[in-house]
Amino acid sequence: MALTHTPPVDSLMLPEFNLIATDGKYYSNQSFNQNKRGLLVMFICNHCPYVIAVEDRIIALGNFLKEQNFSVVAICSNDSNQYKEDSYENLKLRAESKQYPFPYLFDESQIVAKSFGAVCTPDFFLFDSYNNLAYRGQLDDSWKDPTQVTKHDLKEAALNIINGLPVSSKQIPSMGCSIKWK
Repeated sequence: MALTHTPPVDSLMLPEFNLIATDGKYYSNQSFNQNKRGLLVMFICNHCPYVIAVEDRIIALGNFLKEQNFSVVAICSNDSNQYKEDSYENLKLRAESKQYPFPYLFDESQIVAKSFGAVCTPDFFLFDSYNNLAYRGQLDDSWKDPTQVTKHDLKEAALNIINGLPVSSKQIPSMGCSIKWK
């Protein structure tokens, strides 16, 4: 497990993508355009201890944002040949068992992760209604222990977008396992 922190990003427009999800459907960046409130793109995987530690919190956030008509999608870009837990079949099993409220996409070629500049799991990209990156940072201030969370950085950034408020430029990097490149 190589601990990696997300780098700062000056600007990023929502990259194009078209990937198969665990529900067997293909989703593209255009699939989320009917909702103009914004889009949260999360790079996660099945085996990373950092993702496992926050998984219930990202599911809760996904449910909350869904109620706010804010789109959410998760993408797994790990090398599934080396990490069998991150195979398409295992992604399907995980999404079903945890009842993910968002599509879980399989980036087998890893092209999408590279186009976003994703480096770790979890890696969060929050886009505004104009498809501009507004936030790239941590989920909250206690990745390991949900009882110690005092600040919900990602949720607060999403709420600012929803309410037409600026998102703080002070963004603490997310941290997790490096994406497992081929």
